[in-house]
This record gives sequence, C-alpha cells and structure tokens, in this order.
Amino acid sequence: MPPLLPIYYQIKNKIQEWIVSKEYSPGEQIPSETEIAKIFGVTRMTVRQAISLLIQEGLLYRKRGAGTFVTDDPNLLGRLGLDFTGFMDELFYQVSKSKTLAARIEKVKTPKIVKEKLNTQNEEIIKIERVRTLNGRVFAFTVNFLPESIGNRINEAMLYEKPLLKILEVDLDIEFDEAFQTIEASFSDQYVSEKLQIPSGSPILFVERIMYDKKKKPFELVQTSYRGDIYKYVVRLKLDKISKDKRWVQYDK
Repeated sequence: MPPLLPIYYQIKNKIQEWIVSKEYSPGEQIPSETEIAKIFGVTRMTVRQAISLLIQEGLLYRKRGAGTFVTDDPNLLGRLGLDFTGFMDELFYQVSKSKTLAARIEKVKTPKIVKEKLNTQNEEIIKIERVRTLNGRVFAFTVNFLPESIGNRINEAMLYEKPLLKILEVDLDIEFDEAFQTIEASFSDQYVSEKLQIPSGSPILFVERIMYDKKKKPFELVQTSYRGDIYKYVVRLKLDKISKDKRWVQYDK
C-alpha cells in the first residue's frame, strides 16, 4: 500500500482484503475497534474512520451492543477486489495485474484528434482495442493509438501475455519520460457498453493519457473507459500557505 494514503484509508483497504480473502465471511463479525487498533498500532479513532467508510459503502454493518459484521449482500460482495483506489502509481500497479479478455489490432486512418494530440501527420496509425478483466470480471475497455513504427511490432498474442505498458517498455525498449492525463465522468455509448457488459448510457470514468518519450515527443494516445461502479481515484490535497490565495494543491511527496 503506498505510504501516501492516509492511515485510516490503508486500514480500510486491509479490512476489505480480509473480506475478499474470506478471512471474515458474509455475516461474520470482524474484530473490535480496540483489537484492530492494536493490530495496526493506531488509535481507535483512526480505526473508526476506516470502519465508518466501509459502513457507508454497505460492506459492513453494526449491531448495537454486538459489534460490526460483514454484509451478506451478494451484489456488494461481488464487486469487492475490483475497486481502483489510490494515487497514479497504485493505479498503474493494479492495472498491471489485469488480464486481456479480447484484443484487436488494426491499421486505420489517423483520426483528427489523434493527429492533434500526437502531433503527427501520418495518414495511417495502429489502433489497439482491449477488453480487460480483473479477478475474472470486466472492468475496462482501452483503445491505444500508436505510430506504425511502434504498433507494427506488436501482435495480439503479446497482448494476452502481458500489459501493453510492459510490452512497450521491455519488449520494444521504449523509455517513458512523462505523461499528460485527463480524467472525466462520462456515459457509455452502445459500443463501449457492449465491451464493458453494462447497459448503454451507464456512468463510466473516461481516462485519456498521452505518453511522451525521453525527447519529450508524444508517441502514444491511450483512451480507457472504466466501469463507473468500480473505479475510485484518491487525491491527497495540501494547503499551500505560501501562495497569496492559499490554494489547495495535490500533495504526493
């Protein structure tokens, strides 16, 4: 677990792991706040924050005078282990554990938006589509746009063996330097809905990323649609007391 996540959030995720691994089964009581506080060496207040979040999500419930128990709701339990929660480094780590369910590679006319974002005049480009699963369930549909010089070196068999990021970095020896990413709420169209196995018009989280090499040249455009019911993105903010307007800024150090 990345150390930058608040302690109570790390504990929340750990309790959730207990539920996923069936260490505590549906309807079973979990340890008391005092016991959990001893396990992690924190205060009861910190544990209470973690448990409160899980209660809000419906994964735990309290019985007055008896304690805290795991939900027996199959729908809530069914999505456990699929949540993406954390900073970008954790997101990349979790994505690395995903598997490709379906993949397609084709050469297409370069869309105008791709030309603009990759700053290319190429008439054709390689388009890669992948439906990805985590813990056996579909969670993302990703479209990658790559120049022919890179895309032609990738085949479908490779996509079933390892993540595309690893293929680019290890097999193709491409050195990443930085990325520009946008995250926005959206709705799935019919095509994306079929890939994600959700009703058309369902909420999704659309993530677009432009990858740059060491020469600061954009070489890949990635567009991923995540199921909105299983994706969470946490940003830690810190008050910048030096600025005149005391703005809140992302804190990742």
